[in-house]
Amino acid sequence: MSPGRAAVVGRPVGHSRSPDLHRAAYAVLGEEIAYDRQELAEEELPGWVAARRGDPAWRGLSVTMPLKAAAAACADELTELAAAVGVVNTLVLRPDGTVLGHNTDVAGIVGAVRAAGHVPAVPAVAVLGGGGTATAAVAAARELGARSADVFVRSSARAGGTAAAGRALGLPVRLRPWEEAATALAGYDVVVCTLPPHGADELAAALGRAAPTTTGVLLDAAYDPWPSAIARAWSAAGGAVAPGLDMLIFQAVDQVRLFTGRSLGEPLPREQDVIAAMCTAVGRPIRVAPAVPRNRT
Repeated sequence: MSPGRAAVVGRPVGHSRSPDLHRAAYAVLGEEIAYDRQELAEEELPGWVAARRGDPAWRGLSVTMPLKAAAAACADELTELAAAVGVVNTLVLRPDGTVLGHNTDVAGIVGAVRAAGHVPAVPAVAVLGGGGTATAAVAAARELGARSADVFVRSSARAGGTAAAGRALGLPVRLRPWEEAATALAGYDVVVCTLPPHGADELAAALGRAAPTTTGVLLDAAYDPWPSAIARAWSAAGGAVAPGLDMLIFQAVDQVRLFTGRSLGEPLPREQDVIAAMCTAVGRPIRVAPAVPRNRT
C-alpha cells in the first residue's frame, strides 16, 4: 500500500508546528503518512479539497487561519460539535470520496487547561476575544463543566458566532465589555485568551498595574512569542499558565485518531507514548492525557 498523505493548510503556514507533531505521532504508531504544509488562500480551498476527494492516499487536512470558516463549507458532513461551533479545523477525506468536518480545538483547549493546573468541577470560565477560536473555547467551557461562560470583547457586533455557539451548545454566554477584563479576570477559574499574538499586551499591562492574585488557569492560544505578556502577568499573579503549544498538541491527538481511520472515542495504541513524542518534537515537557470523559461528537 502506498503511503498516506495529510497536510496543514492555511496562510501563512510556514511557522506551523503541526508537521512536527503529526510526524512524531505517526512514527510511534508505525503509520506511513507523509504530512506536509500547503499554503492556500480562502478562495483556493474548495477546489484544492475537491481535487483530492476519493484519492485513497489522502487522509485529512489540519486547517488553520484564515480557512477555518471556509473549511466548514467544504465538508459534506459536520460532527455535532463542529456544527455547533460553526468553525472547522479538521477535514477528514474519507475513502468513499466524502469529507467530514470536525473541530479538535475544543479537545485541545480542554487537554491543555487540565494539564496546566487544577480545574474545579464547575469552573467559572472567561474567554478573551469573540472570533472563531472563541467559539471553540465556549464549547470547551461546557466540556470542563462550566454552567456559563463570560466572553470579553471589544465589539459585541463581532461576537455573534460566539453567542450562537453558546445557544447551540445549551451554554449561556454573557458578552462583557473589554474594559472590564483587567479587574474581573482574577476571579475566574479558567481564562482562555483567543487573541492573536500581542493582542492582549495592553490587558497584560493593566493586570500588572492592578497586581491581582489568582489561583486560576490561563490558556493563551497564541504560542509565539512565548511567554506572552498576558502569560507573564498571569503567572506573576500566582496563576497557572498553559501555552497555546499545549493546545496544539492535544488537538492534534484527535486529528491523528481521525487521519489513521479511528473514531474520536477510540484510544490510540500507546497513546501516552504518542503524546510524549509530540511534546518532545516541539520542545515541551511531557504532558499526560486528561483522564476525564469528553463529548466526542
